[in-house]
Amino acid sequence: MPHLPDLPPPETLALPGVAALLTALRKAVGGAQPERELTALLARLTGGFAEIRASWGDVVASAGRAAGPPVTVRLSHGDASGERHVGTLTLAVPEVWAALVPVAAEYALLARLQSAAAGAARRRVGERTLDALLSGAKPEGGPGDSEPIVVAVAAFARPPAPGSAARTAHAHALDVLAAVGEGYFLERGLTAHSTVRAGRAVWLWHPLQPEREARDLHAALTASTAQDVRVGVSGMHAGTLSARDAEREARHALAATREERAFTTYHTMDPLYALLAGGALGTLRDQVRARLAALDDGGRVEATLRAYLDFSGPLPDLARRLNIHVNTLRYRLRRAEEALGGHLRDPALVARLYLAFEAEGESGAGEGE
Repeated sequence: MPHLPDLPPPETLALPGVAALLTALRKAVGGAQPERELTALLARLTGGFAEIRASWGDVVASAGRAAGPPVTVRLSHGDASGERHVGTLTLAVPEVWAALVPVAAEYALLARLQSAAAGAARRRVGERTLDALLSGAKPEGGPGDSEPIVVAVAAFARPPAPGSAARTAHAHALDVLAAVGEGYFLERGLTAHSTVRAGRAVWLWHPLQPEREARDLHAALTASTAQDVRVGVSGMHAGTLSARDAEREARHALAATREERAFTTYHTMDPLYALLAGGALGTLRDQVRARLAALDDGGRVEATLRAYLDFSGPLPDLARRLNIHVNTLRYRLRRAEEALGGHLRDPALVARLYLAFEAEGESGAGEGE
């Protein structure tokens, strides 16, 4: 038999009042705008302040004025794929209402889930529209073709662990990420659609301030999950018929994002990225690699050459960093020049080496992006 908590005598529970309170709370979260109706009820009932925020920090609804110290409760929902953070509830109410906080938090969680369910139904329609646009079709009743658009693509920095359970959890996390992004745009009154394609969350929206919106979108996504999120954002395009081109730009920008918790816009990415990732420098890379490999020295000359290209100080300082004698350093650089058929004082050779080594580092970087 389950253990029941110690309860006060029935006469102290004021059961009719409790029943009325629970009925009012249930009615609020069942309304058309559950968070707003719930915070309004809590503020009116306690004479204090109530606020619900989304998981990424935006205020969803608030009402009243503080009448006590603020108490913030994290709203989390657990399911088979793990715990999902959906927001916070803050109450600043008179002390007599302190016992209401955990009850109010449960109803605030329910209100957030109610809104999420409504948003999911709405998002399914948007998914079909966006999937059609990204496939090159023009859906009936879709957004206006003349309005400017921006596309963002997001991925977690690390792939899912092996196993079907991990893949399912990863897919669920991506779906949640797409929902968070759409919620971010909705809170700002921006028309947006979201979907999940090829292991990436994708959003298309009609921007007002695209640079700022891209930055804040990334901030919202990273605030909503413990995982590291990378985001690539396209440039602005004229009309939804450019959705495929915009998505391609966003995926290039995502692939060019080196840090695990960062975002890149297409027009600010490394201008050499497309050249490096596209394989156009493969011949140069292979030539440099073959000539240095012919030295058959275990890669010491190549490693020294790479260090030299990354170092801007005098040779003695570089030698100390490499823990070798400066004459050994000079000898290895001379061997590199002999193998490459040029002088490291020649800017053209140095430029070729930079491109070859970068192309080698980027080999396969665009795969799957």
